[in-house]
Amino acid sequence: MTQMSEQQTDLPRTAPATVETSGRFRFGPREVNRMGFGGMKLTGPRLAGPPADRDAALAVLRRAVELGVQHIETSDHYGPHVVNQLVREALHPYPEELVVVAKVGARRTPDGGWAEALSAPELRRAVHDDLDQLGLDVLDVVVLRMPGMGDIPVERSLAEPLEALVELQQEGLVRHVGVSHVTPAQVTEALGIAPLACVEHNYNLINRADDDLVDDLARRGIPYVAVQGLSYTTLFRVRGLTPEQSAVLGGVARRVGGTPEQVAMAWLLARSPNMLLIPGATTVPELEEHLAAAALVLDPVDLAELDSFATSRAPGPGAAVPTSPLTTTEEKS
Repeated sequence: MTQMSEQQTDLPRTAPATVETSGRFRFGPREVNRMGFGGMKLTGPRLAGPPADRDAALAVLRRAVELGVQHIETSDHYGPHVVNQLVREALHPYPEELVVVAKVGARRTPDGGWAEALSAPELRRAVHDDLDQLGLDVLDVVVLRMPGMGDIPVERSLAEPLEALVELQQEGLVRHVGVSHVTPAQVTEALGIAPLACVEHNYNLINRADDDLVDDLARRGIPYVAVQGLSYTTLFRVRGLTPEQSAVLGGVARRVGGTPEQVAMAWLLARSPNMLLIPGATTVPELEEHLAAAALVLDPVDLAELDSFATSRAPGPGAAVPTSPLTTTEEKS
């Protein structure tokens, strides 16, 4: 919990609420609860090395599944290798309803930095590494992470790396592919190459640049996975709020009995039926507090106040989006 949330609300909503209240949407091979889990935080400093408390990390993964999490994102370059190993130790053999999502497209440098790894041989190696470390014969979903810093993707063709993943899909090593850190133009290009299991990008109360993309994907029946920054919490730590916005967010949190971060996640779930979240956590209490956001109910007044934070177009939750995602020929089991 952030310092701000401690100051603004004394009664955070915590588990045992399950994530089933987050609603459901199809993600890759099956329909899942929309609130998932992102494993990136289960590492050491700078996302390198093992976590400070390995037992706590394992407990977090097991508790997530107990509370109804049905999609977990991991990657060989988290650690590197660390999160994959933790996921396998904690959850293998995996529950039938769990979708394991592996992110590829980067590699760790000797100094702990990051470099793109988008060539066909690099992507093939990454998929095989994920398979070996996770103890799987096939990956449910592989997400191609394109380069770029912060909120700014690099506008370049993704055809070559995505086609490399499609080849692995045709070989039976990957069931579904998605893309991450991409522009709307890149999403259009990707859809011309293969059906997409998901699109991931930075999106929150004050970063609404993808409003149109969220709505378009909802009409297509494609999940939008909201992420931001290295925390991969989807809480966004409500950075960049003005004092007035902070006061509004705190007021909504007090009215609904949650923390500002929980309200930020509840707003995302209300924004569109295709919105998926992957909050991260390093302890069970932190996990339970994050997942309990799925139980918050925001009324029209709350939603209107939060929608006003947008500096771009700010449709109300679900605006211009069908209540049931359209079935398309692009989305297949």
